[in-house]
Amino acid sequence: MTDSIVIDANINANVEAAPSRWQRIRQSNIWYNFTRDKVAMVSAAIFAVLFLAAMLAPLIAPTNPYDLSNVDIMDSEIAPSWSEEGEERFLLGTDAQGRDMFSTILYGARISIAIGFLAVMLQAFIGIVIGLIAGYRGGRVDNFLMRVADVQLSFSTMMVAIVVLAVFQASFGTELYSQLAMWMLILVIGIAEWPQYARTIRASVLAEKKKEYVEAARVMGFGPGRIMFRHILPNCLSPILVISTVQIANAIISEAALSFLGLGMPVSEPSLGSLISSGFEYIFSGSWWITVIPGAVLVALVLVINLLGDWLRDVLNPKIYKG
Repeated sequence: MTDSIVIDANINANVEAAPSRWQRIRQSNIWYNFTRDKVAMVSAAIFAVLFLAAMLAPLIAPTNPYDLSNVDIMDSEIAPSWSEEGEERFLLGTDAQGRDMFSTILYGARISIAIGFLAVMLQAFIGIVIGLIAGYRGGRVDNFLMRVADVQLSFSTMMVAIVVLAVFQASFGTELYSQLAMWMLILVIGIAEWPQYARTIRASVLAEKKKEYVEAARVMGFGPGRIMFRHILPNCLSPILVISTVQIANAIISEAALSFLGLGMPVSEPSLGSLISSGFEYIFSGSWWITVIPGAVLVALVLVINLLGDWLRDVLNPKIYKG
């Protein structure tokens, strides 16, 4: 009876001593370095504000820019509320169609961020699978997959996207394209950028597969799939996190550029790029806010993501990071 009481007490003591997830995060090296890097903290705060504002657009936005009943053409090109010609009901003014710019930017940022994240998830999935197979199998499989990656890298993302989207739009019409524009952008940007992940993962796998834990997994009879995804992949996550932050920014920029060229999101469902494009022709007529304000939001969003990516790269690479 006494022994069982002692065992229970030890178990309870171990449970109480075990740190929570939040405590483990606060004790980690990444959190320690993050709280001492003002640039990273400010960038993370700005990104959190932009991200939450975009995701909560239906709750925050004064109007729904997609609802035509809320749009009055007589309210077109009204200046921001802080200017002499502005009105209090439109904080950032209105665009050429009479839509509230504040609401439109929130919804547009929501689309741009969604395309950026989903496109990166797609390219990461394709690149990780191909990189794992190439690095683990080696030989002819590795040579073939890496030559495919080299061919893919020889074409720029913008060139591939312009050709594919223009052909799709010409073949199936603008109406169908408008309905599938978001998913087409995700597919094109995601498929065009997978070699970045594949080459990085392959290099990590070539180093990891020679280690003892991989040999032990083989001796235990684990199959190649389990070894690659359950044992090797978790040890290759650091470069994936760094690449993903940079690629999210690149995907948002690519979507904005394509929308500016008229191959992105339709005017009825604007992203930040299509907002900049739609207001560009009015910038010299005095309605500068239609282009400048969405452009400033886009620059701020991409800048803070790149700064966070640079910080994460330095922290995860002890040879670079100086504390």
